[in-house]
Amino acid sequence: MKWGMVIDLEKCTGCQACSVACGMENNRLPGEHWQDVLFYTEGEYPSAQLKWFPRPCMHCENPSCMHVCPTGATYKTEDGAVLINWDKCIGCKYCMIACPYGVRFYTDEKPLVEPNVKTVFKSDGEHSWSPPWRMPATREDWKRGVGVQPNDVVSKCTFCYHRISKAPKGVADLDPNDPNLRDYTPACVVTCAPGARYFGDLDNPESEVSKLIAKKRGVRLLDHLGNKPQVYYLAGEAGAVPSSRANNKS
Repeated sequence: MKWGMVIDLEKCTGCQACSVACGMENNRLPGEHWQDVLFYTEGEYPSAQLKWFPRPCMHCENPSCMHVCPTGATYKTEDGAVLINWDKCIGCKYCMIACPYGVRFYTDEKPLVEPNVKTVFKSDGEHSWSPPWRMPATREDWKRGVGVQPNDVVSKCTFCYHRISKAPKGVADLDPNDPNLRDYTPACVVTCAPGARYFGDLDNPESEVSKLIAKKRGVRLLDHLGNKPQVYYLAGEAGAVPSSRANNKS
C-alpha cells in the first residue's frame, strides 16, 4: 500500500476550490495554502498565455525533508504519507530549506493577510490560534500533524491523513463519487469540481491512479532531484510540469 495522488492538468480549471477546502478541513490561516494553485505566464508578450499549476505536498518516496530533520519529527508512514510529529518538532526549519517544493509552513511567520487572525481568534491553550471552523478536538492528532497548529512548529499537507487512515483496508482508490468512500477521501479531491484529482494506491496496478499514470504518461515535478514524488501530473500533449518556458511565477 502506497497512497498517491494524480492531478489531470487538462481538467484543472484553476478555480482554487482545493485551496479553500483544504484550508477549512485543516484549520489553515487565511492566505496560507497547503494546496497552492500557482499562476504563471507561458510564452512572450503579446502571445503569452496565463496558466495555473496546483501544488500540494508531494509526499515523496525519498523525502529530503525527513533526512535533514534532527529530531525525527518528519517521518514516513507505512502507507506512504509524509507527516510531522508536532510533539517532536523544534521549529528549526531545516525541513523547509530542504523541501524543493516550498510546501511547508512555520507558525510564527509574518501574517499573510491583515488583520492578523491569530490575534482576533486567540488560542485557548497551546494552539497557535482558535479558528471558528476549528475541527473537533477528538479529531486532532499532533503526532501526525493534524489539527490546529501549535506554536513554533512546521506544518504541511497530510493527504488528509485523519480521513485516509480510516479507509477500508485493501481499497484501491478513494473515489468521492462512491458514498461509501467519500468520507475517507482527501478534502481537495472531494471538492474538485472538474474531477481533476484522483487518489489511490500506487502499489496496486488495478487502481485508477496506477492506470492513469501508465495510460496518460504521468509525470512528477522536479523528478530529476531524486525525491520521487507520490503526486503525479497528467500533462497531455505538453508532457512537462510546467514548461521550461514559464515565467512570472507567483
